[in-house]
Amino acid sequence: MVDLSYKPFLVGEKVTLRPFNEGDFPLIQECLNDEEVIKLTGSTPIQDWKDVLHWYKTRNVQTDRLDLAIVDKSRDLLVGEAVVNLYKEQYQSMNFRILIGPRGRNCGLGTEATRLMIDYIFKYTKLNQLTLGVYAFNPRAKSVYEKVGFVVDSVEKNALEFEGEWIDSINMRLTRDIWIKYQA
Repeated sequence: MVDLSYKPFLVGEKVTLRPFNEGDFPLIQECLNDEEVIKLTGSTPIQDWKDVLHWYKTRNVQTDRLDLAIVDKSRDLLVGEAVVNLYKEQYQSMNFRILIGPRGRNCGLGTEATRLMIDYIFKYTKLNQLTLGVYAFNPRAKSVYEKVGFVVDSVEKNALEFEGEWIDSINMRLTRDIWIKYQA
């Protein structure tokens, strides 16, 4: 098992990744309510915000995952979240996911947040790889993942039905060896 009980502050040029705090809830709620976030994550609109608030309040005490708020430094504004979760012991692997709400898109914040999180994971854990899934109708995210070293591992056909169409899920992975090459 990987111990992720320590919740770091990761500071880049444009963003800070940090533990969630109580004042973040209205902004994360805005992100989760965003139609584009709902679409691109394959989610459904949230009905019970009380449970979601409770869930976010418990993120900082989780030892088996790392959930960090993405804050746009120029505006000191929460714009999304970056998460590493779902440990798979046999592969020494975890899943990576990120979401950027409407106030943070198209600014390069997601790319920097992704780099900060994966750099932290490979520097401070013994994980051998990170995996993720991205829907085929989200080429912007796929491009970000490729930019930082993720490669396509497989494609899950017809993984999501959206507005009457079936959308594939592109499964990607980044190994420690590939990450090291990107550091050179």
